Amino acid sequence: MVFYRKYRPQTIEELDSREVREKLTSILLRPSSFHALLFTGPKGLGKTSAARIVAKAINCEKINDYSKGKKLTPIKSRLRGALEPCNKCSECISITNGTNIDILEIDGASNRGIDEIRDLREKIKLSPAKAFRKVYIIDEVHMLTTEAFNALLKTLEEPPSHVVFILCTTEPHKVPQTIASRCFQISFKKATADELIRSFLRIAKREKISIDKEALFKISEFSDGSFRDGVKILEEIAQEAGNKKITKDMVERVYKVTNIDNQIDKMIEFLCGKNAKEAISLVGKLTEGGTDIKYFMERLVLKLHELLLIKVGVSKEKSDIDLNIEDIKTLMDSLTKAYGKLKYSVLPQLPLEIVIIEWSMQDRNGTASIIPSRGAEVAHKNFRGRSASKISSSNQKAGGANANSENFVISPRQDILAQLIDKVKTQNHSIAGVLRGCSLKSYDGKKFAIEAKFKFHKEKLEDGKSRKIIEDALEEITGRKVIISMILKN
Repeated sequence: MVFYRKYRPQTIEELDSREVREKLTSILLRPSSFHALLFTGPKGLGKTSAARIVAKAINCEKINDYSKGKKLTPIKSRLRGALEPCNKCSECISITNGTNIDILEIDGASNRGIDEIRDLREKIKLSPAKAFRKVYIIDEVHMLTTEAFNALLKTLEEPPSHVVFILCTTEPHKVPQTIASRCFQISFKKATADELIRSFLRIAKREKISIDKEALFKISEFSDGSFRDGVKILEEIAQEAGNKKITKDMVERVYKVTNIDNQIDKMIEFLCGKNAKEAISLVGKLTEGGTDIKYFMERLVLKLHELLLIKVGVSKEKSDIDLNIEDIKTLMDSLTKAYGKLKYSVLPQLPLEIVIIEWSMQDRNGTASIIPSRGAEVAHKNFRGRSASKISSSNQKAGGANANSENFVISPRQDILAQLIDKVKTQNHSIAGVLRGCSLKSYDGKKFAIEAKFKFHKEKLEDGKSRKIIEDALEEITGRKVIISMILKN
């Protein structure tokens, strides 16, 4: 059995969030004072585990002083400090195994309609078969339909005394206020490094895994505040380590982030100099080396945040990085937006590459230097249909010796590439993004050669669908059929 299931918390004390432990302890002292709980927070923080623990604490035979089949009041036991489920009685064991007929776990995504909630309303009228109180755990409750929420509301307003509802959700803003206001809410916040390490140590001790503190801290960084994600990472690394001691270097090697701080410093250096070529080349090396681009972007934003605190005087540290507050703000904003696009990006590195290109295209005043001005647009408005000789002549006049340089210089050739990117963007943002990382090798009116810096960019553009979109866009711009070729830069 995988670690996160094998070591799912079974008692309040095993919950790694101190705040959650304190709140649960407080409400369980008076279990009759609530009939509905709402657990909110990101995934992997133990909401469902906590719900099962509450169900056991309410029904544990030891706490409730079951004697000769009689159910006596649990309040005296609780005041004596008996809050933790024993995990040994038949009620606790059946709840842990998921076989207790009085404890129902309902998936809100699969049972989201009004018919399912109406069926639930009919069944809750029946007394528990054996347990002290019936418990309904509704996971992802925000997935219920509006009609289902309205049907549930009536039950929450006047619930039977033998029923407790525990609603769990990762999106509390989607739960109607009328529902939330009738529940005792407990917020599960992202785990701190100390809380994560507490969880890892508990598992490492039971599994007899040898691991140093620096490695534990590094795993907590990768966990993004999620207990479940962190435990999965710990398990993967433990399998890789075998009988060896897990060290920080081993964790970094497994997750391909060795010397990541040096790479971050290089990236910031390239961004300061608006050196798109070197910055994108660095991204390519990171990708080929297996580095997690998501993690790299997180660390890059964190570094920029530290720099921002220095610039505004909050931090006493010093830095000679040539970025002003506005530059840092612009970069952080662009990187944050790009980070949100990672999930849907065809290429994981593409959002970061686009940020690099757009940043490098801007001058110090924030103006994009590659995009033609209004005057340039007017000068080239009759570009469509020009002969190859006229185009060549225009290139010589506009670019001269610098026409083929890697500096951003406005020229008719670059203008047609810019027009192509704009046209393609209306059809496919991904292809347009790849084109932004390429350059125009040659164009004689009949043949259009695109030079890609990376093999995966070239392969993306050579794909049948991508090629068709580019060909159609060029034909619309130039008014003629153009043969397209993709070249990999040496």
